[in-house]
Amino acid sequence: MVLFVIKWDILPDRVEAYLKWTESAMRRTLAVPGVVELRAYRLAAGASQVVITYEFTDFAAWAAWYANEDCQKVLDELKTYTTNIIIELWGPSPTVPKPVRPGG
Repeated sequence: MVLFVIKWDILPDRVEAYLKWTESAMRRTLAVPGVVELRAYRLAAGASQVVITYEFTDFAAWAAWYANEDCQKVLDELKTYTTNIIIELWGPSPTVPKPVRPGG
């Protein structure tokens, strides 16, 4: 699996607009083939910090998704509502290439 991680802080004066935009943004990025799963997190001690993860089967699936015009538009629009954007692309670990679950 490949994990595409995006972290950001919501601009204080854009919170309401950001919340309206997120529904459309998620819908548009999930409409593009390749995403296995999307997860969103907020920092437990603060409401303005966000982390979103998109999971893909491999780098080719991520690359096709990332190159899509709609995904690029969403990433560009993100800059309107947020600051401190950090983007990371994570691949499988050579030492733990598959998930390990308790008891397994």
